[in-house]
Amino acid sequence: MSGFVVIKPGPLSLLQDAGRVGWQQCGVSPGGPLDRHAAAWANRLLGNPWGTPLLEIALGGVELESRVDTWVALCGADLPIELDGQPQALWTRFPVRTGQRLHLGFARSGQRAYLAVASGFRAEPVLGSVATQVREGLGGLRGDGSALQAGDVLHCSPSTRPGVASVPWPYRPDYREPPVLRVILGGDAPLFAEAERTAFFRREWRLSPQSDRMGARLLGEPLHAPARQWSLGIATGAIQVPPDGQPIILMTDRQTMGGYPILGWVHSLDLDRLAQCPAHMPLRFAELDLDEAQAELRMFYRFFGRP
Repeated sequence: MSGFVVIKPGPLSLLQDAGRVGWQQCGVSPGGPLDRHAAAWANRLLGNPWGTPLLEIALGGVELESRVDTWVALCGADLPIELDGQPQALWTRFPVRTGQRLHLGFARSGQRAYLAVASGFRAEPVLGSVATQVREGLGGLRGDGSALQAGDVLHCSPSTRPGVASVPWPYRPDYREPPVLRVILGGDAPLFAEAERTAFFRREWRLSPQSDRMGARLLGEPLHAPARQWSLGIATGAIQVPPDGQPIILMTDRQTMGGYPILGWVHSLDLDRLAQCPAHMPLRFAELDLDEAQAELRMFYRFFGRP
């Protein structure tokens, strides 16, 4: 048996890769890591290609026992890491030997950490992906969308890698700071009264505890949205405004169709930062030009080698 035995699975630990491509017309959401920035860095530190399967760990509280000599990297939420009781650094790669135990404490800031292993974790793909989608019952170690459980084995191959490497400090986000999320206006935005569009950007919102991998719900003074009588295909990052006036930002496990009016889309790269926000964190929004957003996204994909 080669891999990591799960001693403590934590509150919600999910196997993820780049997500499912080409199934949205069948109602299957794309899935994948909520924070692609942290996940991409974890894989890059180990020389893994874009989308190599890794573990998304919500909040922490995970303990694994290694049955293989390999290298791992952990990026994302600020949580304590110990290997056989010895502290290890975040946003870096380090070796793990057979018989050693890796313990991840609970996050001090941020919400999700990403544990990558050299060459990636192995599982049987479902619809072309191992990404775990609990709501749809797809992917993961058992293929049924279930989260990691005690006694599970995360299979991987032995690996040797020369030396320690880490992410340069300018690329490590400070999850303690309330973010300003950039928005591309569009969709039904022209149907909103100008005063309502202005109010969305001027007001301070807070993240609802009811948020999850499907959608980030906002709390604040309600907006008045125009009526919508039909459903349309929707994209990750869409800002829906339901009848109660409390906006919902659609995340990676979103539905593929929706009927609420759409005010615009949160910049794809800012969704990574949103994924690390705790409940009740204050949020503000700023308008962004589409060309600028596309240029940033192309640069991100080129750097991390997305196909």
